[in-house]
Order: sequence, then C-alpha cells, then structure tokens
Amino acid sequence: QVQLVESGGGLVQTGGSLRLSCAASGRTFSTYAMGWFRQAPGKEREFVAAITWLGGLTYYADSVKRRFTISRDNAKNTVFLQMNSLKPEDTAVYYCASRIRHPPWVPTDEGQYDNWGQGTQVTVSS
Repeated sequence: QVQLVESGGGLVQTGGSLRLSCAASGRTFSTYAMGWFRQAPGKEREFVAAITWLGGLTYYADSVKRRFTISRDNAKNTVFLQMNSLKPEDTAVYYCASRIRHPPWVPTDEGQYDNWGQGTQVTVSS
C-alpha cells in the first residue's frame, strides 16, 4: 500500500504561480509512475500531468502544456507540479495518484492509477 499526501495548494491571482507537492510513503519501491489530476466544481476529474518514476518521461494535458511542469525527487519519494501563468479555469481540487503496474498504460486514464491522495485546493482569482 502507498499513501499519498498533497500540499502546496492555496489562493493565487491570475498569472501567479503555485508549486504542489505529493509525498509518497509505504511501498513506494513498486511505483511505476505518478500523476496529477484535478476536479473543478460540477465537472469530472481530469488528467493534468504524469511522470514515470525511473525514466522521468512526462505527459501533459493540452490545457496545461508550457505552463505546468511535473518533476520528481526519487530520493524523497516526492512528485511536484509547478504551475505558472495560472488562470481562473485552473481552479480545482488537485489530486496526486500513483501507479504500480508496469506498461502498457494510458497516463490520462484515472482508472490506471492504484493509489490516490486526498487532494489540495487551488483557487485562482480573476
């Protein structure tokens, strides 16, 4: 079992930046990849970004490309999401997720992740 704890959310103005962190504990040695998803009020949860744990391959939703950057610190079992040029439409609860199973996989499919954090709120004011 892997436990995930997100942090770093908050209130920021349009154009501002935030850095989310997700600390993993437990059976982290079996992690294949980690991802970030978000859910805005009244909407379904959607994919934001993902990264493979060893190779560092990254994947992004079109809506966040060139604004968000996902990275990881293997030694600290932590994944980050640097969010720049934030927009009101980025307002959502952001969830961290991890995947144990190896490929093939579809990074954008939330059903392909095995563990989830509780989420952290990001609010972007206009």
